[in-house]
This record gives sequence, C-alpha cells and structure tokens, in this order.
Amino acid sequence: MHKKTINGFSKLSKSEKANWAARHFFNDPEQVIRDWAGFYHPDEATQKILDGLSENTVSNYHLPYGIAPNFVINGKAYAVPMVIEESSVVAAASSAAKYWMERGGFFAEVLDTKKLGQVHFTWAGDARKLYAVFEALRAQLLEEATPLTANMEKRGGGIRDIRIIDMSHLETGYYQLLVAFETCDSMGANFINSVLESFADTLQRFVATHPNFSGSEKTLSIIMAILSNYTPECLVRAWVECPIEAMGNCEGIDPVIFAEKFHKAVRIAHLDPYRAATHNKGIFNGIDAVVLATGNDFRAIEACGHTYAARDGHYRSLSDCSLDNGAFRFWLDIPLAVGTVGGLTKLHPLARRSLELLGNPGAPELMCVIAAAGLAQNFAALRSLITTGIQKGHMKMHLMNILNHLGAENDACAKAVDYFSDKAVSFTAVREFLEKA
Repeated sequence: MHKKTINGFSKLSKSEKANWAARHFFNDPEQVIRDWAGFYHPDEATQKILDGLSENTVSNYHLPYGIAPNFVINGKAYAVPMVIEESSVVAAASSAAKYWMERGGFFAEVLDTKKLGQVHFTWAGDARKLYAVFEALRAQLLEEATPLTANMEKRGGGIRDIRIIDMSHLETGYYQLLVAFETCDSMGANFINSVLESFADTLQRFVATHPNFSGSEKTLSIIMAILSNYTPECLVRAWVECPIEAMGNCEGIDPVIFAEKFHKAVRIAHLDPYRAATHNKGIFNGIDAVVLATGNDFRAIEACGHTYAARDGHYRSLSDCSLDNGAFRFWLDIPLAVGTVGGLTKLHPLARRSLELLGNPGAPELMCVIAAAGLAQNFAALRSLITTGIQKGHMKMHLMNILNHLGAENDACAKAVDYFSDKAVSFTAVREFLEKA
C-alpha cells in the first residue's frame, strides 16, 4: 500500500482523520489542524448536525450568507437570502430588485409541479404483449406501492402517471417505466426512489408470473430505478414588464435605445451557445444562491436547467425579451424541483432561517422567489454589459478581496476605497497604490 493511502479511514474519529490528512499531505500539519478546527461551529449540537450531513468531515467550509432586499413578487415584499462567494452578485440582484420595485415588481406563476422517475429494464419479449397487459400491471404497481404512497396521497400528492416507453429501436431490448409524481412541498427524492424500487420488484414479478408471457419472455432484467433530475414539467415563469419610456435613462442611455440593445443581447444568447452558456451562468448566480440558502440541491437544479436550455437540440438562453407596442417585457421559464419540508430545509439551521426570512413558503412560492432572483440577476448583468461593461461594477466589489489578498491594513483599505471610487480596479493598480501609500 502507498504510504499516502489508508484502510478504515471512515472508522476514525474526526480528529484522527484530520491528523492523518494533515500529517501526510501538508508541510505544516499543526497549523493545518488548527485552521480546520477554527471553522468548527461553537455550538456542539449544531456541529453534530453539520458533521452528519456528509462523510469523513474534518471541518466546515464557510460561504457568505447575504440578503437581497426590495424584491416585490406578485405584490408581496421579500428579503431574499443568498449564499454565494462571487463578488457583486448580491449587490446586482438587490439593485435589479429595487429598479423593478419602482416599476411594479416581479411577477411569477408556477406552470406545473410534476416530477419524474424511471425504471430502466431490458426484456426480450414482444412489446405488444407488454402493452396489452399494461392496465393490469399498472394496478398491481399502484397496489403494491400503497404503503409508500399513502402518506404523500394524504397531503395531496402521489403518483400521477405511469407509462411504458419502448426504447428498443435505440438499444436492443431496452424499455423504461416513466413515472410522474406530485410531491407537494417536499423535493421528494427519497419518496420517488423508494416508489421506483418498489415498481421494479413488482414489474419483475408481474412478467415472471403473468400467463400472457412464456419462455424467455418471463425473464425481465432491471437495470436501475432512479428519479430523473430533468423535470421539464416542474416549471415556473417569472417576468417583469413596463412601458419602455418608464425605464428611464440607464447610465445615460435613452430608454428606447437601452431596450433595443437589451433585446438584442438576449437575442444573441438565443443564437450563440458560447454566449448562452455565460448568459445562463449569470441566471444561475441568482438561482443557485437562493437554492443553497434554503437547503435545496443546486446541482440538480443546474443539471435540469441546462438540459432544458437545450431541449430543442440547440443550447440557448433561458430568458427571453419582447418589445411590443411600446412595452418592455423580460421573462424566464425554468424548471425548479425544490422543497420546503424534509431534507436540509429544516435540518440545517441557516436553511431553516432562510425559509423563515421568506415567510415559510410552500414549494410553489419558493419556486417563484428563486425564479425572480435568477431573472433579477440576469437583468442586472445585461444592464451592465450593454452600458458600462461588466467589469466596472464587478471590480469595485472585488476591490476588498484584492486588498485582503495583499494584506492591506484597515487604514490602507479605507484610503484605497476612496481612491478607486472613480478609477478602474485591477490587481496591479491596487498593488501599486498600496506600495505608494
């Protein structure tokens, strides 16, 4: 065994794990151990919760938790929690929120909340025979899953649809059960996966025992049973709109010219996937920050959103813009499978506080808030791009990061902030300023 590998690492205590890693991979192990310990939560009960969220933990990784005020969504005021490390994101979202607050605010509506899961299987039989007995199969699937679905059904959720999908034209003998679910205010991953695994067992037994099948037709092989993170029908729309003339001068640009440039910028993101990737990344700056703050799965949200952006075979902008009859309208359609009960939403102390800050919304309301945050971020980024350029505001916010990196004292930081109030910020310029100060 290599000297930097180990058996039984997971069985070590947290301090033993930290000691082993520090002594095998760092030149200053004692300082590393102190650094890791310095990020422990002072409350032991909270630290125990954090340790239980993952495996082999040796410390906590802190990210800034900010608040973007002045969001008005469907006439209701929100202060939106955002967890993100990138400079200017929270400021940009706040700026866009205030801008649209003065023009009627954001609007949002949930178009659907359907989530999907699949049982993938191979079978060598005649597909027509399988379709012929589908109603009997469906009844047995639902009946045998009842112990798993009963509580969800009491809350208004459960299984909404079951279909057999024949994929044998793409892969010999490949089929799937495609199942639609309603999971109410929970994200529902554990519920969906448990039901799908029950379906897999039922499907295999059904085919093996049904008189419609004989010989090799009685053998059905389950490949896997798992939810899909692509949920195109768990969809929310957020939008803003106002007369073009009411948009005012943006950085000195006439509102008509601004609206036309803005419309063209969105159009470019529909035409060019290179621009679309960056355009949509900006949307996810806002979305991911709220998803993280509320204890939801930003990786699933991103995977779904990017797949949705390429749903017609061409990767394009998730947002759209129109200029009709003197009115500016900017909107975003995006699938968001989120929850406000279960998972981390109640377990993580700050996720719980985030939901409280938002007024303890249900999942549909949270979808609206998240979509509005993504649209706000996109509006702010495009407004900067077509006026002053993205770097002016971003580098102003990044100034403190540069000063901290260069080890500037408080007095020097204050002088630098004043000095660069009307100057371009760059790492070199800040370093030269500190050397002369």
